[in-house]
Amino acid sequence: MKYRVGIVGCGGIARVHAQSLLRMDNVEMAAFADCKLERAQSFASEYGGSAYASLEEMLAAEHLDVLHICTPHALHVPMALQAAEKGIQVFTEKPAAVNDEQMDELMEAAKKVHVGVCFQNRYNDNVRYVQQALQKGEGGKVLGARAFVTWHREAPYYTESGWRGTMALEGGSVLINQSIHTLDLLTVLLGEAQTAEATMANHHLKGVIETEDTLEAWIQYKSGATACFYATNAYCGNAPVLIEIVCEDRTYRLEGDKLYIKESTGEYQKVEFAVKEAFGKSYWGTGHLSCIRNFYASLDGSEEYLVKLEEAERTMRLMFQIYRSARNE
Repeated sequence: MKYRVGIVGCGGIARVHAQSLLRMDNVEMAAFADCKLERAQSFASEYGGSAYASLEEMLAAEHLDVLHICTPHALHVPMALQAAEKGIQVFTEKPAAVNDEQMDELMEAAKKVHVGVCFQNRYNDNVRYVQQALQKGEGGKVLGARAFVTWHREAPYYTESGWRGTMALEGGSVLINQSIHTLDLLTVLLGEAQTAEATMANHHLKGVIETEDTLEAWIQYKSGATACFYATNAYCGNAPVLIEIVCEDRTYRLEGDKLYIKESTGEYQKVEFAVKEAFGKSYWGTGHLSCIRNFYASLDGSEEYLVKLEEAERTMRLMFQIYRSARNE
């Protein structure tokens, strides 16, 4: 089957989706929609298909099989619901939702159609390696973890977007936008969280954004493991994400797409992986194509989708809990 695909929201991340779809034989990019029509027209000119000024226009004019949602955060769920009502499968950018109520709505929509979330870093080779090692019990019981996201965003990143840095449309900043992938990988590697305590601040963008540029959290998992989590957009550059998993007899250190393993004996090794093609900024990772391909293969039942919505929900609920703690709610 060849899937007719529409993309709504034609910004930078939509191009990563389009470049991934371009490398797949079983899809046709049929339509693009953006509130700035010229951006949709630019995509249609480059990838083929038609351009529309709104999702409503696109859904009324086109027969689509799958909708990719690449819009501001608060629009993800409302647009997913519109697609689900028409029986259109949904692949949405993160975050899946901006609050618990939206997450509830998305879970209901998933009873009608397939819903995929773009947690592409789950497909990184080093993540898969550590995930499988932990499942086998290699290194003994997981004791805890630490995770650091130290990136850089200046005022224009927010002010020129028209939506970033606002509670109404972004719903937060460094956690919900940049470091949500890292939080998700902790869910993948440590399991479901139980409690979280957090604080957040706006250090270098006061008067520019309504949201946080820095957040830290202490997370307790149902397994008994704990994690220290730190994320900031106030660093001087965009450093590779660091995740360290400490087990009884072994420590796994994931740094960007690299993996280092330290045994309790002191023995130290670096595990090498093949270099994959990246379609966007290097720190976005290289898993988009694998994630999108896996989603489409799951539609016809030929593969199991690795980012089940029920599992992505764990990350989202944890994120909401962290925000509630940080806001003293």
